[in-house]
Amino acid sequence: MKHLTQKFLTETDRDKIRATVVDAEKRTSGQIVPMVVSASSHYPMADIAGASVISFPIAILLADPICHLMWMDAHDMWVFIVLFTVLFSIFHAMIHRIVPLKRLFLSKREISEEVRKNAIAAFYQEGLHRTRHETGVLIFISILERSVWILADRGINEKVPDTAWKDVISLIRNGILEKRQADALCDAIQQVGKILETHFPACKENTDELADLIVEE
Repeated sequence: MKHLTQKFLTETDRDKIRATVVDAEKRTSGQIVPMVVSASSHYPMADIAGASVISFPIAILLADPICHLMWMDAHDMWVFIVLFTVLFSIFHAMIHRIVPLKRLFLSKREISEEVRKNAIAAFYQEGLHRTRHETGVLIFISILERSVWILADRGINEKVPDTAWKDVISLIRNGILEKRQADALCDAIQQVGKILETHFPACKENTDELADLIVEE
């Protein structure tokens, strides 16, 4: 799924996003980090479940005519087992590689849990909890799931309610669905910057402490 990030953001898009972060951070002591990942999990059970669901009925439908063609007993289980095994291998590979197919076998609960865990892990791995004023904000986008999370550090959470991020998340999600993800992300960064500016205006010691964009293939 490495190609997902390449299709999601071109090099020009990435430069534009970095520039937007730099501009937004000039007006606030907050630190904004957009992060884009291909997927929050490989979801191996989705590949297995999908391949099984598709292969089983097809193997049943094909077993009887193939038995007749080969002059075999119509109830010979070996034909079904061989058919199911071959079909399972084919569809397992297809679902693993074709993103729209994989999405069909993912539950909303599973997606929410995996993206949440990945976003929290990224927040700490990328050092957003170590900024000078505890004002780091992670805008986390997981492409396969079309999911967006925003996590803020303690200093921000004390002044800005979680509900403040809902409009920002909707802005990005709608942009992704409309295939204008780069522009939507830039708009979201500017909106986050305005929220931070209200509570955390720029100070003399305004330094860029974190990456302006993180993309994980």
